[in-house]
Amino acid sequence: MVVEQILDLAKQKGIEAEVYYRSSRDTPIDFENNRLKSLETKASQGVALRVVVDGKLGFASATDLTRLEEVVDAAIATAEIGDPVDFEFAKDFQGVVPESDYVLPETAKLVKIGETLIEKVRAYNDDILVSAGFHIRSGQTKLATTGGVYGERNSKIVSASLGGNLVQGEDFLNAYGYDVAKDGEPDYDKILATLIEKYTNAEKAAQISSGQYPVLFTPRAALSAIGGLFDTILSGQVVVQKASPLAGKIGEQLFGDHLTIYEDPTIGVSACPFDDEGTPTQKKTFIQNGIVQQFYWDRQWAARGNAEAQGNGFRGGLSRPSPDMVNFCMGAGKTPLTALIKDMKEGVIVDQVLGAGQSNQLAGEFSVNLDLGYKVENGEIVGRLKNTMVAGSIFEAFADLVDFSDTCEWVGGSAYMPAILFGKLGVASRAV
Repeated sequence: MVVEQILDLAKQKGIEAEVYYRSSRDTPIDFENNRLKSLETKASQGVALRVVVDGKLGFASATDLTRLEEVVDAAIATAEIGDPVDFEFAKDFQGVVPESDYVLPETAKLVKIGETLIEKVRAYNDDILVSAGFHIRSGQTKLATTGGVYGERNSKIVSASLGGNLVQGEDFLNAYGYDVAKDGEPDYDKILATLIEKYTNAEKAAQISSGQYPVLFTPRAALSAIGGLFDTILSGQVVVQKASPLAGKIGEQLFGDHLTIYEDPTIGVSACPFDDEGTPTQKKTFIQNGIVQQFYWDRQWAARGNAEAQGNGFRGGLSRPSPDMVNFCMGAGKTPLTALIKDMKEGVIVDQVLGAGQSNQLAGEFSVNLDLGYKVENGEIVGRLKNTMVAGSIFEAFADLVDFSDTCEWVGGSAYMPAILFGKLGVASRAV
């Protein structure tokens, strides 16, 4: 009823309004150094309100829902010093995603699974200090405007991570696996297999001389090193601010013809029929066969860019909306991952990167330090590479693409990525 009450208060004052309500319940379960560390449940709720008063935009948010009139008054007060409004709130949309019948797992069950996973990792190598984490989340989002919008979304999500730290003298090896599911549980066996495979590939040390080599990015590493850069430069806000190398390039072939980047709001954990402004979402192709097709916009930046908002206004918590994708999807290729590796005479596999890497987004350049990477010789992984960095330009890299893997996998629930093999990237290695 909170959304309706705030909307009624706004209507009584004769102002346009958009009300956003979010409630969530999260139970994190954390294991550290082979044993259970913490288990708690956190619940939160709050509202964010945008109003238009005399052509100016006001905003207020609150987590105390007992003083709704004060929220409205605060938003009206900020409008006095707010920016002139150059967009309209959403109108005439109704959509409800009902709560599913799925019953979230009990904490005791996940504690037991955590203990079992730790035992299995230590059975592989009992020197590994194992960490594991689970989140049991449920959430509800409601949105309404004075223009006839009412939207409601409900979600139930379970995520799991499994990591290990292996210390051998001065050598530290940190590896991890992760999975997330909506209305279901993660694939615990897959997470375990991923982690043990990483440790197996890294058992031996390898070295590589600095130079130009074929470089293969696993899906997670590809997202960290390259996907994030595309996510930024395809934003309508970044285009309008002239900070994207793709600005003014719609219809131009800027990349190799194998590259397709799209968004599909009907699939994955983050799937949703409308965004956090009440705009219906829709499937969109941003780059097709290397040709730039379009960008993604929230309502405000679409108005500033003379474009149409198509369901990409999302919020972090109770903040104002900004442009974001429902999910980031990259098209698959035609070659199995095993065949991509087998065809490498001498090269590098990037599996985990340190941080988000560095990028010069205007130039489309990226560089990443390997957190976990391997050397390939004659189609075989021969060991782990340390103190190594990989760098390149997305324009040159995709022009020299060997292929994508023929299957994609979900990374973190909101990205659907293949592995990517580039024919030549710069590799810098520091001798140990």
